[in-house]
Amino acid sequence: MKFLHAADIHLDSPLAGLAARSDLPGELIRNATRRAFAAMVDLAIAEDVAFVVIAGDLYDGDWKDFSTGLFFAEQMRRLGRPCFLLRGNHDAKSVITRSLKAPGNVHEFSARTCETVALPDLGIALHGHSFPNRAVPEDLSACYKDPVRGLLNIGVLHTSAEDPGEHETYAPCQVGALQLKGYGYWALGHIHARRVLCERPWVVFPGNLQGRHAKETGAKGCSIVHVEDGEVRAVEHRAVDVLRWAALEVDAEAGDILTLQDRLAEAARAAVAEAGDLPVLARVTLRGATPLHAALLADAEQLAAECRNAALAAGGTLWVEALKLRTRPARTAEEGALRPLREAFAAALDEPARMTGLLQEFESLRRKLPSHAQEGLDLPADEAALRALAEDAWAEAARAIAEAEAP
Repeated sequence: MKFLHAADIHLDSPLAGLAARSDLPGELIRNATRRAFAAMVDLAIAEDVAFVVIAGDLYDGDWKDFSTGLFFAEQMRRLGRPCFLLRGNHDAKSVITRSLKAPGNVHEFSARTCETVALPDLGIALHGHSFPNRAVPEDLSACYKDPVRGLLNIGVLHTSAEDPGEHETYAPCQVGALQLKGYGYWALGHIHARRVLCERPWVVFPGNLQGRHAKETGAKGCSIVHVEDGEVRAVEHRAVDVLRWAALEVDAEAGDILTLQDRLAEAARAAVAEAGDLPVLARVTLRGATPLHAALLADAEQLAAECRNAALAAGGTLWVEALKLRTRPARTAEEGALRPLREAFAAALDEPARMTGLLQEFESLRRKLPSHAQEGLDLPADEAALRALAEDAWAEAARAIAEAEAP
């Protein structure tokens, strides 16, 4: 027997930063989350799974119109087998104001208390608790019921678990506590990268179905869980995304533009090969000290076109979502008169109060933006990221000073 575990579908959410791009074909980004969800249903049917589990955030927030709910209902009727879902922070009971009667094969876990659903014919018992509100600071797993004897118990939970801070904290819990509960599988949601936290028992984040911004790179999909003799024997990740995000880091420490173009082409070909038949949206970052620094600032559009041209030549499709220049001049006045200024610049970041204040300012700026824009925003969220940004800022300052002093 098999079942499918998915989470964080964020149905009808936009792909961050792409709505205004006139150079991207509309069919590439339009309804990407819907197409990924339909591919998940195709997979469930092809694998003949006994049921589907969705561990929160089926929706990205309140529906703009009823087409979102109608699409989900259509897919569930096509699925033709049970689907068990709970609400997460994005589609909590208090967040979604519109609703439609769900198809008969869909069971939504209660938002008032932990609910247990037994499927004795399959030898399964599922336990779940939907989010009543967007903010859930308490450990919901603590109230999950004792396992049903003689059945494989599956805990369905939307949680940040022990995440170190990359995601917002919701319903945090300890992996050790989940292990002690006595369940055979924990179907988790909320973390968008696939993670297997434990295999005895299995504690799994399947990741989201479709990458929605440049930080969600790599294959995205769901888990097929194999059950034999009342135990989970294997968990397979299956990609169902319809376009793939990639981060291309390219060394720009080259003395001529042709060498750099070759490196860009190589990176583009590798990304296309890894994505298989899927189109690729790439964020390209050039790094290093190079005499080409000033020229690169004025020629970003051509570099992006070179990446796309190389991908086409390799038989794939790639668009550059953004080209980030993290280069610096090969030689600057920093080696002489600017050295004291450089040292003072670095020393300022070593003041704890200044570091804390800057991070708070960035966080305040982040929270002023819509939630979908926050996720793809390239702002520093910790000390390491802030120091990296400071290096970029200094490189720009040194370049500007050097150019101003040039004869």
